[in-house]
Amino acid sequence: MGFYWHTFAELIATPFEHAALIWGIVPLYFGLLLNEMTSAKASFRTAIQTGFSFLWAGAQWLWPFFVPHASHGKYLEWEAMLPVNLAVTFLVLALGVVALVSGLRKKFPKHLRFLGHTRFANYFMITLFPIQAHIGMDWTWDRLIVIALFAVPIWLVLHFGLMPLRNR
Repeated sequence: MGFYWHTFAELIATPFEHAALIWGIVPLYFGLLLNEMTSAKASFRTAIQTGFSFLWAGAQWLWPFFVPHASHGKYLEWEAMLPVNLAVTFLVLALGVVALVSGLRKKFPKHLRFLGHTRFANYFMITLFPIQAHIGMDWTWDRLIVIALFAVPIWLVLHFGLMPLRNR
């Protein structure tokens, strides 16, 4: 279990070790707290919050491909993005657009009402952030296991820890 704890701590701490990533990760933490302060019921408000968080994370993951890299003045090559990174980025962006539009229109598409229930979605964006941010952390089975393994304990801590402040 110590190995998994170390890997989890690495996922959480790494974005704060790179100054360029801090402005991308901090809004996700605020989004997590804001979403956890709202009701567990599906709502258009939470769909807007989730849509913004997903779009923010996806934009942060794509940003390095549109600005010159500080170390060598060149843009990152699209080929450098692993297929799994690319798939996750575009899935997050697509879900973000659908959630945001659904929240603004106050109407969910058929079978996508779950986008209004996604209070805990920012946890996944936070833990995926260093893997997706092109800083040398690749997708591994250990990291995927850690994200899934710690999801329930973190959710329980946030759910019960913030319960006194929720819906005031």
